[in-house]
Amino acid sequence: MSFVTELIPPRPAPAATKQGLTVARIAGISVLALWALLAASLVLTVINGWNQDKFLRYGPRYLHGLWTTISLVGISVVLGAALSVPIAFARMSKNRVAGAIAYAYVYVFRSTPLLAQLFLIYYGLGSFKPQLESVGLWWFFRDAWYCGLLSFVLNTAAYQAEILRGAIESVPRGQHEGAAALGISKSIAFRKIILPQALIVALRPYGNEIILMIKGSAVVAIVTVYDLMGETRYAFSRTFDYQTYLWAAIFYLAIVEVLRHVWAFLEARLTRHLKR
Repeated sequence: MSFVTELIPPRPAPAATKQGLTVARIAGISVLALWALLAASLVLTVINGWNQDKFLRYGPRYLHGLWTTISLVGISVVLGAALSVPIAFARMSKNRVAGAIAYAYVYVFRSTPLLAQLFLIYYGLGSFKPQLESVGLWWFFRDAWYCGLLSFVLNTAAYQAEILRGAIESVPRGQHEGAAALGISKSIAFRKIILPQALIVALRPYGNEIILMIKGSAVVAIVTVYDLMGETRYAFSRTFDYQTYLWAAIFYLAIVEVLRHVWAFLEARLTRHLKR
């Protein structure tokens, strides 16, 4: 028996193929250049139009509005998450009545504008003042902040319920069968096996929902809630300076960017075992 003692000499890697300029690449570079020019023009506008008196006068109001926006969105997302759990399970239930009610709830709140829902709660329920006073709920519905919070909770609960339902149903059926084969009860299997995998799948959609809630929260300014947009409208009504809205856009951009980086860190941390 003869053995091969001579090894094949190593060969260099193939040369990288040079890609020429295509129409798509030219269009992409042009769009990036346009955005860069737009960003530079906005920065120059802010620098040239800087007014220290306006900043000192309305800066604290912007910070107050920023806190109102963050607290309103934060509370609504947490309460909406708690409300979305029974709705998601009702959507997956074999009970037709519970499934139909949950489906109708999700369908209505996902198919109508958030602004319309806010108006229905603030102006619509507000027209039933005697009835609300008789049951002791007028203190809640007379306050625009509480009405905005309720509309946000009901709206985000519908979206979060669908996110959670889709994530749970995306877990392969084999996970359930494997847990049953090992003698693990359904409740423990769901809590220890199914739910952690579902939450990883739902992590990014949850982040997108929070970002959409932050941007959509500006509608409460219409019903006299002095959030970030409400304070911006107040500043503009006193100064008629369009840069007040530019500063609001910068604040919203900063919030979204911070949240995006935090969510990216969480996603990378929780999915580090999936990376090869």
